[in-house]
Amino acid sequence: MASVLLWRVLPLLALLASFLFFFYVQNSSKLSHKECSLLPHQSYWITSKRIVTPQGVISGAVEIRGGKIASIVKEEDGRGNSKVGHIVDYGEAVVMPGLIDVHAHLDDPGRAEWEGFPSGTKAAAAGGITTLVDMPLNNFPSTVSQETLKLKIEAAEERIYVDIGFWGGLVPENAFNSSILEGLLNAGVLGLKSFMCPSGINDFPMTNASHIKEGLSILAKYRRPLLVHAEIQQESESHLELKDGSHDPRSYSTYLQTRPPSWEEAAIRELVTLTKETRTGGLAEGAQLHIVHLSDSSSSLDLIKEAKSSGDSITVETCPHYLAFSAEEIQDGDTRFKCSPPIRDAANNKKLWKALLEGHIDMLSSDHSPTLPELKMLDDGNFLKAWGGISSLQFVLPVTWSYGRKYGITLEQLALWWSERPAKFAGQELKGAIAVGNHADIVIWEPDVEFELNDDYPVYLKHPSISAYMGTKLSGRVSATFVRGNLVYKEGKHAPAACGVPILAKLLPID
Repeated sequence: MASVLLWRVLPLLALLASFLFFFYVQNSSKLSHKECSLLPHQSYWITSKRIVTPQGVISGAVEIRGGKIASIVKEEDGRGNSKVGHIVDYGEAVVMPGLIDVHAHLDDPGRAEWEGFPSGTKAAAAGGITTLVDMPLNNFPSTVSQETLKLKIEAAEERIYVDIGFWGGLVPENAFNSSILEGLLNAGVLGLKSFMCPSGINDFPMTNASHIKEGLSILAKYRRPLLVHAEIQQESESHLELKDGSHDPRSYSTYLQTRPPSWEEAAIRELVTLTKETRTGGLAEGAQLHIVHLSDSSSSLDLIKEAKSSGDSITVETCPHYLAFSAEEIQDGDTRFKCSPPIRDAANNKKLWKALLEGHIDMLSSDHSPTLPELKMLDDGNFLKAWGGISSLQFVLPVTWSYGRKYGITLEQLALWWSERPAKFAGQELKGAIAVGNHADIVIWEPDVEFELNDDYPVYLKHPSISAYMGTKLSGRVSATFVRGNLVYKEGKHAPAACGVPILAKLLPID
């Protein structure tokens, strides 16, 4: 009788033990505020003479409570109002919404030796970036299914210093399988990404117009975007001539010939035939097509402008390296500057700035694409064989400001390009602006402070040597970064623990 009773009780004891273990693990993994923030207070005020809000730059104070912005007080309205609690006074420093980078490759899991979530998000925090959206390739396996997304989320948990969302991949193997794509979208990716040329990653093959059309039809139900690397390889004369070996692979002009503007134009010309369906009443109404890292400021940009004026749901980004550098400046063998599409000439650079200032380019992103120094072939200097990608994550704010000052850019424009529009694009309505009720994602920076990116400057990228920005002099030093009210970075020091939050889309498909 006793043995029968024991066999009945044992399963209950096992269940109780499992529950207690789960409870213990869950609670022991919760990090204290002290570990997550360099500031011991959870309720406090930030004051400054220059606070960038959607209504303009004000002098005043921002109240932070429970990780959100509780109130905003202008100096002229707040005289006589006593601010209860801790006050952090930043004087003349700029208080701006944290940057949102919608295009970064952190290569985790699978290629964390290239960058990884810890080093990449530390660099982001040091650069004033409070939210990243990680690309679905360069990690291994690529994020093209619900199962591979789960691997990425697990790799990110308790290893990220800023908030991170995820794009999923649109590839030939899932493009015509709605259950795989919908599974990926239901699991929380913020949208999809595809390449119209070889990506350089074996498990992320290129797509064609039929794949992209199918992807847009699925995305329409979710109201999420499709990001496209818009280059189609053209067998142009200049490309064919390179095969005879007469061109120096160490010359940047040689590489430039291998990816002419006609590649971007051909891809975008094909894409704008598809975006007609995103118009009101179209079969893909609700979807949005987004051109990543635009380099060509001529025919490609004209096609995008025409599609926008016709009511197509299409947006476009460019990157700081296209705005900072020009082909004429790139020295032979300096493969730090290799990326695709390539950095083009100075005239193209000026036209990109003009398009950005006039609103034809919607936003900026880093396209941070690091690798191992040996794959960048810094010693050999072979542009045709080196890995293509600019390592830039920590520097995008001072780079945009430093090179944009001669064009008269304003603090409000910086917030628009780097915070407000990226937040809306990624579906993050509680981010992107210093506004009551939003997450307290804030960067503090000093526009007039100059610094040199040399060996003495604290750089948190895993491989600083591959960055094209090392050795340059910039203005606009980031001094502090807050993520959901936690002071995660201050004057070269990070919070003890990585308390960033993985961001997953939770909206169900619309019937």
